[in-house]
Amino acid sequence: MDERIRRSKTTQTRIIFPESLNDHDTLFGGIALKWMDEVAYITATRFLRKETVTVAVESIKFLLPVNKGSIIEITGKVTEMGSVKIKVQVLGMVEDKNSDKQEKAIEANFWFAAIDENQNPIRITLSENQNIEKN
Repeated sequence: MDERIRRSKTTQTRIIFPESLNDHDTLFGGIALKWMDEVAYITATRFLRKETVTVAVESIKFLLPVNKGSIIEITGKVTEMGSVKIKVQVLGMVEDKNSDKQEKAIEANFWFAAIDENQNPIRITLSENQNIEKN
């Protein structure tokens, strides 16, 4: 299971351009959440290798402003599994492009469900129908 979690970890790196800013000249929260949901979706899909949908977002924390010209690294990792849903923790680490220092700027948990061709939730199974147990 640890290997499956490791292989599904997803990282996206972006630079903050002016079109992504809010009226405070920092990264607009809605854009940050979109990017985080994309990373979480890829992580969930890699882990399950099934069609998935976001069912909930919780514990969103904007810890630091992300300024124009900063680099943000967004990483998703599966942290909890149940019979129908999985939780993906997503962290946004900000760094000044002229420094090696990274700081956690944003964090949230995204819940995903696996779905069938009719978009109904399905039981989560691994290859050969091995059920994933909740931690």
